[in-house]
Amino acid sequence: MSAHEHWQMDASAPELYERYLVPAITSLWANDLLDRISPKRGESVLDIACGTGIVARLIEQRGQSARVVGLDLNTAMLAIARTKSAKVEWIEGSALDLPFAADSFNVVLCQLGLQFFPDRLLALKEMVRVLKPAGRAGFSVYSAIERTPAAYAFVQALDKCLGEEASRTKRSEHLSCDAEEIANWTKQAGFDFVDVAAVTKQIEFPSMLDYVRFQLTATPMAGLLKDKGAPKRERLITSISDDAASRLDHSMLAGGKLTFPQQSFVAIASLH
Repeated sequence: MSAHEHWQMDASAPELYERYLVPAITSLWANDLLDRISPKRGESVLDIACGTGIVARLIEQRGQSARVVGLDLNTAMLAIARTKSAKVEWIEGSALDLPFAADSFNVVLCQLGLQFFPDRLLALKEMVRVLKPAGRAGFSVYSAIERTPAAYAFVQALDKCLGEEASRTKRSEHLSCDAEEIANWTKQAGFDFVDVAAVTKQIEFPSMLDYVRFQLTATPMAGLLKDKGAPKRERLITSISDDAASRLDHSMLAGGKLTFPQQSFVAIASLH
């Protein structure tokens, strides 16, 4: 996408998520996670909270695994996933009550999903339950929002323009804990070994305006503007974009684009 190409927002939120967020952000983290855990030939793999399925699809494309399953609670996201791959098994279900027998998978993955679960420890225990002996798990979570400058500028602009509670959903994407706390959760759940790394990727969007428009159109935050008419909605998006841009270092806005570091904790855990 060129720096001057505007996003075409004439689709459903899951379609827009797949069209724009997956290439810009989640595919980068998916490849990083898979490179770290390296599913081996013949292994069975479960991708929890798969969304539109980028992790599961990349595993299938790498052609090593015997069975690949993607699981999510969101039927609309799964509908998009099913159009992208007929080889992956797409299943609707909860990370807190995985619909699989014990010892079902060699590898369990969860990309950028754990932070949303109402009971993170239970979700990790469920990963342990469905893993085979010597099984491995890999998961990633966004670190403190201050470590991702564009997101931090965006939530501050949201609160200024729409009120203090406006940014709650966006802030919930990020954990304020440190790597040691994540490692402790993982061991408490029953994993024998865990390594947690703080990893930073450079993210690029065509512009700050496009980043803000995406956040307020193609994510759950769309509800913030749902009762606004089109002209007022566009004025608010522009105001929030301008305010957020004013909070960033100019180097992140060079050439009209938006380029910023994004940090996640990436954990690789295993059983005896």
